[in-house]
Amino acid sequence: MPDDDWTPPPVLLAVDLVIFTLIDSTLHVLLVERGIEPFQGDWALPGGFLEDEREAVLAAAHRELMEEANLDATQLHLEQLGAYGEPDRDPRGRVVSVAYLAIAPGLPEPRAGTDAAHARWVPVPDVLGGSIKLAFDHETILHEGLERARAQLEHTAIATAFCDETFTINELQRVYEAVWGVALDLRNFYRKIQAVDDFIVPVGAERRTGKGRPARLFKAGSRTTLYPPLVRPSPATASEGNG
Repeated sequence: MPDDDWTPPPVLLAVDLVIFTLIDSTLHVLLVERGIEPFQGDWALPGGFLEDEREAVLAAAHRELMEEANLDATQLHLEQLGAYGEPDRDPRGRVVSVAYLAIAPGLPEPRAGTDAAHARWVPVPDVLGGSIKLAFDHETILHEGLERARAQLEHTAIATAFCDETFTINELQRVYEAVWGVALDLRNFYRKIQAVDDFIVPVGAERRTGKGRPARLFKAGSRTTLYPPLVRPSPATASEGNG
């Protein structure tokens, strides 16, 4: 027999966004300063509640990114990262958040709106180092988004999107170093990317970047997935040339 006294539990649905870009060869994440309670004055990932029962979750993510940071999410590929629903993650009640991830080059400066006091790109090392504390469970979401972004560089050709139309191996290497957070051995890195057919292709030109020999220039190939993948080395082995 059905329980006539049963009522749906009071659960609110929200979205959060982890948006990464590279600025001056450093990985940055989009953060907003909360203008309202809870956690007023603290930094957080952009996001918020669904407006009503008819709003799609992805549409809510697009709307919140525009409202809180004036960024057009339709220009980004938002990938669902996961759902976060620990009972005490939000002091306002039981809130389940669906998080989305994007990593893209050339994103504009954000501009705060709605309940965000400020919005800005923040160097990821500042957050990982503890100098910036995030509200709610957003540090956990950020860490998981970072690991997903790092895996994307292992398995896809997204790194070339952060380079100019033509680039040197060293410039491409700096993209991997910024996202992976490790220093790479140039010779080992070159060997690995050369093992992937049509990942990058030479353009038959060179660029002088210092007093040494000119560096060969490359452009992105047609390959979008990398096989074999460029497996991220551990911090202990990366600079030793064994990664």
